[in-house]
Amino acid sequence: MTGKRVELTAIGVALAVGIAYFLGARLSLYLLTKPDGVAVFWPASGVAAGALIALGPRYKWPVAIGAAAATIVANLLGDRTFAGAAAFALCNAGEALLAAGFIERQFGSRFALDRLRRVLGLLAAAVFASAISGIGGTLGFKLFHFSAAPSLTIWQHWFASDALGIMTVAPLLIGAAAASGRPSSPKEAVEGAVALAAITMTSTIAIFLPRVSFVTVVPIALLYPLLLWLAARCQPAFAAAGAFIIALTIVWTTTFGIGYFGDPDLPIDDRILGAQAGILTTSLCTLVLSALFAERRQQEAALSEVAARLEDALAAGAVMAFEWDARTDLSRHSENAAKLLGYDPQEPLTTARFLELIHPDDRARFKAQVKSVRPDKPSYAVDFRVMRPDGQEMWLEETATAEFDAAGKCIRIKGLTLDTTERKRADEHQRLLVAELDHRVKNVLARVAVVAMYTRQGSSTMDEFVQALDQRIQSMAVAHALLSQVNWQGVCVADIVRHQLAPYATKANTTACGPDVALSAAASEALAMVLHELVTNASKYGALSVPEGRVSVSWECRNSGEAAAVLIIVWREAGGPPTSAPSQYGYGTSLICDLIPHELGGTVDLAFSSDGVSCTIEIPLKTDTADVA
Repeated sequence: MTGKRVELTAIGVALAVGIAYFLGARLSLYLLTKPDGVAVFWPASGVAAGALIALGPRYKWPVAIGAAAATIVANLLGDRTFAGAAAFALCNAGEALLAAGFIERQFGSRFALDRLRRVLGLLAAAVFASAISGIGGTLGFKLFHFSAAPSLTIWQHWFASDALGIMTVAPLLIGAAAASGRPSSPKEAVEGAVALAAITMTSTIAIFLPRVSFVTVVPIALLYPLLLWLAARCQPAFAAAGAFIIALTIVWTTTFGIGYFGDPDLPIDDRILGAQAGILTTSLCTLVLSALFAERRQQEAALSEVAARLEDALAAGAVMAFEWDARTDLSRHSENAAKLLGYDPQEPLTTARFLELIHPDDRARFKAQVKSVRPDKPSYAVDFRVMRPDGQEMWLEETATAEFDAAGKCIRIKGLTLDTTERKRADEHQRLLVAELDHRVKNVLARVAVVAMYTRQGSSTMDEFVQALDQRIQSMAVAHALLSQVNWQGVCVADIVRHQLAPYATKANTTACGPDVALSAAASEALAMVLHELVTNASKYGALSVPEGRVSVSWECRNSGEAAAVLIIVWREAGGPPTSAPSQYGYGTSLICDLIPHELGGTVDLAFSSDGVSCTIEIPLKTDTADVA
């Protein structure tokens, strides 16, 4: 199905080119020919070359066949022999292939007249192809048409008519193909149509102007502004159409003796030469102007795209660019400045207004940095605060370079201003974290030092000291690990109890129950140390020292009137050896009784009975001490 569709397309191209070529050829042979039989203007050459350039090399054979067939038919309908018609067909088909091949080799298959270089390339292709085909055409006229004109004259006439045809008609087809890929906007289409209608009307009026020498400037004065309008405002296809209309007008007036180019007082050769010069000048100038304006539009579009990308990059990086003119005191900022600084974009950001935004404490320092620039030190960097209209404070870091005149006076400052608010906040947060870490490390070291000192006092041997100290430090490490897991925001009582009981607990010898209560870092550390001492004593002397012993830990929260809530933790041992109050408290017992009251303002009731040790701990639950769920 695809192959059949390609074949149908090729046949359609061949028929379309053939019909258009035939009409163009017959029009040329009918309107005006030289005495040697060569047409003055051969638009058919532009049909074949333009179609092949616009469609691309894959259609070279359909275009060549269509042009050759149309040439044979058009010549046979005249006074040409079949042999002559076949020779001319080969020349015309070869001419289109040569012109399109030259363009493809120099510019690729996608060709548009939107560059001056490409317009000149089309002119070179027209000259090259017409010159080569003119040699074959001259031989055809000599061999099969028996022309008595000199060979050089025949070649000149062929070359001029075919080259003009390519330069006049081919741009129409090339422009139409390029416009199909980028359709004109409705406004551009209407504007182009109006301009073409104005050119047609003006050309018609120019036909009937009197044959007075000074009147010849009138068509130029009227038509060239219209061509300039098309070149500047529309795609090249419209300008090519305008030049084609003027070319047809010139040919028409020359043929029928109307206007300047049809003046019967002038020799026919002069009239034809003037017409050809007028067609070439008009077409080439129009195409050149159109290409120059197209290049400018593309450059403007590229600059706009680059500017838009730069604005996006500045916005993404929270950076604004600025330029301050010291001579006029006027400043310009990138478009993202309004969003960055929070002011109304409809109101210009003047120098005075920008200075008003700077924090009063930083304003003098900022001005001093700007005024400090000099030819040997043209750059400065300063960070400062600004107060946005919405009341938000932000930090900016400005880096700029000044330009100076010959006298060393500052004339301009250009630079970038970076929003460093988040970085400043991160730095401040890091500073606070370092300070907090330093504080915590000092507390831990101080606590370890105290623990080590009292552990040594309560140990009879070095092995006993090392073991007890290691256990107490491990207990503190467990509390710190729990706090680290929750970013030091508070640890649940259940987790503290579970981890402190873990070295000695089984499913049968310990129970723990209570609501979800999250303690602050200080409360978590203190409770962990107290529970460690209780667990250690229970494992050595109490319920956890015998298989049948049991330890239960329960806790609850109580409200005492208008006072803050209190966390009550009850430690009970049962089934262990009978216990009695020691005659002298060691470090562990002293820590159990004194740490909570000293650091948290709570109470501890430690009791020794024949049933086992019991301990009731009360911790005030302040807003910064715990969260209860």
